[in-house]
Amino acid sequence: MNRKAWQTWWRGTWLVARREIRDQIRDWRIVTPLIGLTLFLPLLMNFTAQQVVHFVQKYGADIVAERLFPFLMMVVGFFPSSISLVVALESFAGERERRTIEPLLAAPLTDAQLYVGKLLAVLFLPLSVSYFAVGVYVLGMHLKMGWWPSPTLLFMVLLLTTVQAVMMVCAAVVISTQATSVRAASLLASLIIIPVALLLQWESMMMFWQRYTVLWATAAAVLVVAIFVSRIGLAHFNREDLLGREVDFLSIRWIGRTFWEAFRGEATSLKAWYAQIGRDLKTLRAPLIMAVGLMIAAAALGVWLVGQMPLDGLQRPDNLQEALQSAKTSGGLPIALGSWHGALSLWWHNIRALLLAAAAGALTFGVLGVLVPLLPYAIIGGGLAAMARVGWFSPWKGFAAMILPHGIVEIPAMAIFIAATLQLGASLASPAPGETLGTFWLRAWARWTRIFVGVVMPMMAVAAVLETWLTPWVASHWLF
Repeated sequence: MNRKAWQTWWRGTWLVARREIRDQIRDWRIVTPLIGLTLFLPLLMNFTAQQVVHFVQKYGADIVAERLFPFLMMVVGFFPSSISLVVALESFAGERERRTIEPLLAAPLTDAQLYVGKLLAVLFLPLSVSYFAVGVYVLGMHLKMGWWPSPTLLFMVLLLTTVQAVMMVCAAVVISTQATSVRAASLLASLIIIPVALLLQWESMMMFWQRYTVLWATAAAVLVVAIFVSRIGLAHFNREDLLGREVDFLSIRWIGRTFWEAFRGEATSLKAWYAQIGRDLKTLRAPLIMAVGLMIAAAALGVWLVGQMPLDGLQRPDNLQEALQSAKTSGGLPIALGSWHGALSLWWHNIRALLLAAAAGALTFGVLGVLVPLLPYAIIGGGLAAMARVGWFSPWKGFAAMILPHGIVEIPAMAIFIAATLQLGASLASPAPGETLGTFWLRAWARWTRIFVGVVMPMMAVAAVLETWLTPWVASHWLF
């Protein structure tokens, strides 16, 4: 895009944004709470900080007060920006109800100009108020308590406030474009509120512990999610569908039929179905490379973390068989090794963990669906590094004896699961011509389920049998 085309594109985008900002400033129902949060919340946080300081000084716990100040500054910045969620939910759904969206959609503007203009308008006023509220809080703390944040801390709080607001707005606008009413959009907002509430708790803990490196990484991760969500909204934004959609009906029969047709595909037999799975696996080449890289990175992270820990208390067991028998007697071993019951229990444990990870990934655009399966590889890397540090055996020998006998099947199965989950999350950002977001999402889940049922579950069953019989025998005869 050359400079002239960019200026033309931006002129149309700013036209939409300016219209929205003007309407927001004229609406007292939006301006009144923003003004209240700007003036009242910083003063309340200043008063709270003073009372906490006076209380903890009686017990010599000044560190509590010092770490409370940045946390309260983050709260002051977050709550005004949360108003943007309400405004964003109303952006398209509200205009549809008021019948004011037809002239806007009929304007000679592209879908991208309409969408980005709405995003900028919804962000402008709440973020401006958030920055002003943080300034009022900092100024009040300096005048009353003599506290002044470092430039790095102030910038980090403003960055966290900005990226969280952008993420909430992008997700809310996606919901607003798909909902048929403001009421439906408000109910669907729980899909945003719950993750953001958990994120705020995480940031609060890191702020109290002064883990600022983690907070920088969190801000970067939230920004990536916000960009991805905005891409989803732009990919599935369709002005004709927006005008034509009046009421959505929940049809379990339609959901089941759509899912089953996509799951079965064009196959008429089990052999044809697996041939179709083979074609699905060919589309996973790039995600598979990424999955293997993430698994190696997780193991390396476990090795690095163990390197930071003292391991003086670890002792090498003289005999693995005795250790296993002691674990069975004390109830520390949840499965019976060398039995079909043990293999079935182990297989179901792994499948259940993967299903829970997939369910969590559905609410986080595949993020938790990838991170949770990576945790065991961080533990494996850390465990092997710990055993090597205390002189049990070399990490390569431990891997060959305790992981490889069943890992030769389980590791590829996990790589396929992670790759399919990565593809599932990334598919949301792809346009779906002629399909609604719900239909597109159902078909994507059906393709993921086809790979999970046809490939991952059988491979995990074989791995469970090997882990129950072969791995203990190899480890006990080779290592001990």
